[in-house]
Amino acid sequence: MSDLQEEGRHAIDSPMSPASVDVHPEDTLLEENEERTMIDPTSKDDPKFKELVKVLIDWVNDVLVEERIIVKQLEEDLYDGQVLQKLLEKLAGCKLNVAEVTQSEVGQRQKLQTVLEAVHGLLRPHGWALQWTVDAIHGKNLVAILHLLVALAMHFRAPIRLPEHVSVQVVVVRKREGLLHSSHITEELTTTTEMMMGRFERDAFDTLFDHAPDKLSVVKKSLITFVNKHLNKLNLEVTELETQFADGVYLVLLMGLLEDYFVPLHNFYLTPDSFDQKVHNVAFAFELMLDGGLKTPKARPEDVVNLDLKSTLRVLYNLFTKYKNLE
Repeated sequence: MSDLQEEGRHAIDSPMSPASVDVHPEDTLLEENEERTMIDPTSKDDPKFKELVKVLIDWVNDVLVEERIIVKQLEEDLYDGQVLQKLLEKLAGCKLNVAEVTQSEVGQRQKLQTVLEAVHGLLRPHGWALQWTVDAIHGKNLVAILHLLVALAMHFRAPIRLPEHVSVQVVVVRKREGLLHSSHITEELTTTTEMMMGRFERDAFDTLFDHAPDKLSVVKKSLITFVNKHLNKLNLEVTELETQFADGVYLVLLMGLLEDYFVPLHNFYLTPDSFDQKVHNVAFAFELMLDGGLKTPKARPEDVVNLDLKSTLRVLYNLFTKYKNLE
């Protein structure tokens, strides 16, 4: 055992590895040409990585609150397929033909196989890269589990905001000719919300944010002037675009002013106090925009509620384009 530990330590600490990693004794007991992967500990300490894990755990627990399931650790709680089964059934509104409780490893793998086949049936037609396998999930591979949850969250338009551009360093240990060799690869877990949602078409706001941030204040000032010209009729004033439209109230009232009708108060929450109520308001404002002949906003209601400035600007610019000459 001590020889194996030394062999593992030597492989991990060899010059080809930019950072050292603790190897558990069982990780060194590899067959010839077998490989094992693990997240570099420095990546696990990255604030964005920690945020991604927390957001996903909170989301899973929110979805499964009625099942009285509480997930605390993704790799320990999801590897056997039980929680994944409940999660998919809840999200997709379906019932999977699997045994409810499976203790044996064979039973767990069969359940996981059935669950992942159902996931693939949903995701594959939409062009998702399937970056997980039964072996990886059952082997408690956190990177594979995170890839799976990110894909599900995006596909089912989860009302959450995933941190963007999250990457981890993964150490790959492979046994060749009796010796362990290690290498590091960078695994990208999230890109931008728009790219993950499959909205690859860029628009003026992408260019503005990426290449002309100095002009952003000019655009914001123009939009603030536009919205205040109308909201002032109700003695309302906007100074911060990203925050004051986030609960949807001003958006609903603005649509009523622009289309010259009174919006019944029972149709929206005048003083929303929860995330869901705010999403309801923004989604209702989007419906009013469609009724007014505008295209479906590129943004999601959840993005506006989550204070995503680019999404809010897109929505307001659509209104500005149509109603800028309205007195």
